[in-house]
Amino acid sequence: MEWQPDEQGLQQVLQLLKDSQSPNTVTQRAVQQKLEQLNQFPDFNNYLIFVLTRLKSEDEPTRSLSGLILKNNVKAHYQNFPPTVSDFIKKECLNNIGDPSALIRATIGILITTISSKGELQTWPELLPQLCNLLNSEDYNTCEGSFGALQKICEDSSELLDSDALNRPLNIMIPKFLQFFKHCSPKIRSHAIACVNQFIISRAQALMDNIDTFIESLFALATDEDSEVRKNVCRALVMLLEVRIDRLIPHMHSIIQYMLQRTQDPDENVALEACEFWLTLAEQPVCKEMLAGHLVQLIPILVNGMKYSEIDIILLKGDVEEDEAVPDSDQDIKPRFHKSRTVTLQHEGGENEEGEDIEDDDDDDDDDTLSDWNLRKCSAAALDVLANVFRDDLLPHLLPLLKGLLFHPDWVIKESGILVLGAIAEGCMQGMVPYLPELIPHLIQCLCDKKALVRSIACWTLSRYAHWVVSQPPDSHLKPLMTELLKRILDSNKRVQEAACSAFATLEEEACTELVPYLSFILDTLVFAFGKYQHKNLLILYDAIGTLADSVGHHLNQPEYIQKLMPPLIAKWNELKDEDKDLFPLLECLSSVATALQSGFLPYCEPVYQRCVTLVQKTLAQAMMYNQHPDQYEAPDKDFMIVALDLLSGLAEGLGGHVEQLVARSNIMTLLFQCMQDTMPEVRQSSFALLGDLTKACFLHVKPCIAEFMPILGLNLNPEFISVCNNATWAIGEISMQMGTSVKQETEDCPGAEMQPYVGVVLPHLVEIINRPNTPKTLLENTAITIGRLGFVCPQEVAPQLQQFIRPWCTSLRNIRDNEEKDSAFRGICVMIGVNPAGVVQDFIFFCDAVASWVNPKDDLREMFYKILHGFKDQVGDENWQQFSEQFPPLLKERLSACYGV
Repeated sequence: MEWQPDEQGLQQVLQLLKDSQSPNTVTQRAVQQKLEQLNQFPDFNNYLIFVLTRLKSEDEPTRSLSGLILKNNVKAHYQNFPPTVSDFIKKECLNNIGDPSALIRATIGILITTISSKGELQTWPELLPQLCNLLNSEDYNTCEGSFGALQKICEDSSELLDSDALNRPLNIMIPKFLQFFKHCSPKIRSHAIACVNQFIISRAQALMDNIDTFIESLFALATDEDSEVRKNVCRALVMLLEVRIDRLIPHMHSIIQYMLQRTQDPDENVALEACEFWLTLAEQPVCKEMLAGHLVQLIPILVNGMKYSEIDIILLKGDVEEDEAVPDSDQDIKPRFHKSRTVTLQHEGGENEEGEDIEDDDDDDDDDTLSDWNLRKCSAAALDVLANVFRDDLLPHLLPLLKGLLFHPDWVIKESGILVLGAIAEGCMQGMVPYLPELIPHLIQCLCDKKALVRSIACWTLSRYAHWVVSQPPDSHLKPLMTELLKRILDSNKRVQEAACSAFATLEEEACTELVPYLSFILDTLVFAFGKYQHKNLLILYDAIGTLADSVGHHLNQPEYIQKLMPPLIAKWNELKDEDKDLFPLLECLSSVATALQSGFLPYCEPVYQRCVTLVQKTLAQAMMYNQHPDQYEAPDKDFMIVALDLLSGLAEGLGGHVEQLVARSNIMTLLFQCMQDTMPEVRQSSFALLGDLTKACFLHVKPCIAEFMPILGLNLNPEFISVCNNATWAIGEISMQMGTSVKQETEDCPGAEMQPYVGVVLPHLVEIINRPNTPKTLLENTAITIGRLGFVCPQEVAPQLQQFIRPWCTSLRNIRDNEEKDSAFRGICVMIGVNPAGVVQDFIFFCDAVASWVNPKDDLREMFYKILHGFKDQVGDENWQQFSEQFPPLLKERLSACYGV
C-alpha cells in the first residue's frame, strides 16, 4: 500500500507552514518548538514531501517552504530516516521533477542534490541514469527540471562523479550534455554548459576526451542571444585558458576578438566574466606575444570599464558628502586578521624583508564596501597585472587617454582616470617618472575635490606613488602631500577618512624618519581623529598610529609626543572589554608604540602587561574546557591569545631589562609552556617570538625552563610551517647566546657545557633545513645564524658537521647587513673552522665571498678572518693560492686584497 497522509495531520502541517511565514518573533519561536516535536514522528517527512509534490491546491511559496524544511531535515538527520520514508521521498522527487512550476522544480532539485550529497549517490544508483533519461523528454518542464537537478549535483559532487566509486558516469554524462548545447531553449543550453563547466578545472578525463567537441560547441554559441548562455561561454573559456591553453592557442586571435566584444557586453554579468579572461591570460607565459597586437583595442575597453556604474554610485551613497556623524553598523566592519609576528633580519639596502611565506596583503582595493567583485574592480585588476607584464610598452596606448580623463569636467570620468593612474603605478613606474612632477601636484589638488569619491580615490593613487614622492626633495612633494593627506584624515566623509588613513600608513612606511620633523603636526591630527571617528575608521586609525611608531622608532620617545599620544590610547584600552575584538588592532598598535617608546612606555606598562597575561590565561582555560566538553563550551577565539603574546613581545623588546620585574610577578613562563604546544600554528609562532624576546630581555627567568622548552623547540623545526619554524629557529639561537654568556661567568673551562645536551635535539633539523631546496630566504638566514651561534657556544659538537652546511651557510648570509646577529654567527663559524679546518676546504671560495660581504667587522672579528685567510694561504703555498684566487670575481679579489692583504 502506498503511504497516504492523515487529514488531521496534514492540516496541522499546513498550519505550521502558514505560521512559519509570519514576521512575528513569538510565532517564529512557537514554530521552531512545534518543528522539533513533529520531527519525533518518522513520517512527518512524508507529509512534507507530500505537500511539495502532490498538494497542487496550495500556493507555491507554501509548497516550496515545505520542501526546504524537508531539505534541512535531510541535512540534519537523514541517516535516521526509516527506509520506507527515504524511498518514498526519492520516488516522489523523481516523479515530480517536471512540475509545471519553476519554483517547485528548483526546490525538488535542491532536495535531490542534498540527498545525493549525504553519500546517497552510491546508494541511489538509478538517480543519474533516470535524470539523464528524463533529459530526452518532449516535455520542456521535465527536461529543464532534470537539468536543474543535474547541474546542482555536478556543482556539489563533481569529484565523486569523476571517480571509480560510481563507475565513471561522466563517460556517458558529458557527451550527453554536449548534445544539448544546440537545444532550442536558452535555459537548457545554459544548464548544459554550466554542467560541463564544473569539470574543467579538475581536468576530468571524460571531458579531456571530448575537449575538441566541447571547444567547437562553445565557439558555435559565441553569439548566442541569451546573456546567461554568453556568460557561461565566457566562464568556460576563462577556465580553459588555465587548464588547456594548448587547445586554445590555435584559435587565440579569434578568442581575443570575441572577448574584446564580450568585455563590452550590455549585460554587466557577461562583461565581468569576460573581463576575467584578461586577468587569467596575464598569468600565462604566452600573454605578451598573444596580446601585444591587441592592446590598442583592449586598453580603452578596460579603462572604460573602470568608471563607477550608476548602481555603484547609488550603493556607495556617492551623493552623500558628509556622513561623519553617522554611526557604523556592524556589517560595515570587515573581520580583521592579525598577522602574527615573524622575526626577520635587516638586508643590505636597508629594507626589512617580510617573510615571503606570508601572502603580501597589498590592498589594491579602492572601494571596499562594495566588497563584491564587479566590472570596475576586475578591469582595474586586469590593467594592473597587464602593466606588470608589458611594463612601459603599455603607456603609448594609455597616455593619450589619460590626459582626457584626468582633467574631465564629469567627476565620474575624472575619478576613473585617477584609478587608472593608480592601477598602473607598479608596472609602469619607470615610464611614468617623467610625468610625475606634473601629475603629483594635480593629484594633490584632487584631494580637495568637492566629490568625496574623487577625494578618496586620489588618496589611494597617491599612496601608490609614495615611493617616488619620498625619493624627491621633501619640500617639492612630500610636504604638500602630507599636509593635504592629514586634512583628509579629518575629512567629513567616512570613506575619505578611511582612504586617507590607509594612504598615510603607506606614506609612513616609505618615508620612515623623513617624517620626524613633522611629528608634532602628525600626532595632533591623528589624536584629533580619535575624537571624530566612528567605529570602523577607528580601527584603521590604530593601524596608522602603529605604522607611524614602526617608521620613526625611538624618535617618538619625546615627552611632548608621549603626552599627546598615550592618554587617548590608554583611554580606549580601559574602555574595551576582554571579549571585544577591537582589542586586536589596539593591541597591535600598542605593541608598535611600546617598541618605539622603549623606556618612555614604562609608566604605562604594568596594566598593559597584566591584561595581556590575563588574555592568554583566559583563552587557554577556555580551550581546555572546550577540549574536555566540546558539547558544553564554545571554542575560544585564539586570536586574543596570539595578539596578546605579540604585544608581550613588543613590551619585552621595547622595555628590555625593565620587563624583568613584570615577568617575575607573573606566571607567564608556565603559560608560554602551554602556548608553545598549542595545536594552532599561529599560536606557536607567536610563542616562540616571545620566548626569543624574553631570552634577550630577562634570561634569568627563561633559564630554569630550558630543559622543558628545548625538546618542544626541536619538534617545531618543521619547515612545513615556515613562520613557526622560523621563530623557533631564532629563539634557539638567542638561547644559545645567553647560555654561552651566562655560563662563561660561572665556569671558564667549558662554556658550552649547559647547551651541549640540546645540540643533538636541534642541529640535525637545522642542517636539513639549510640544505632544502626552495626554502624561503628569511628561514635560510635565521637557520644560518642559529647554526653559527650554536657552533660558537658548542664548537666541539657542531664543527664535525661543517662540511654538511658551510656552502649554503655562506651563500645565505652574504646579503645580510652587518649586525649583532651576523657578528655572532660569523664568530661561531670561525671558531668551528679552528676545530675542523678540513670541513671548509672544499667550499673555501664561498667562505671568502661571505667574509668579503662585511663592510666593517669589529676588530677582533676582522682578526679572526685574517688568521683563517692567511692560514689557508700559508698551508697551500703561494703558487696554489695564486691559482685558487684566479677563480675569484674581480670585486671579491679587490676586497680581500684591500681588507686582508691576500
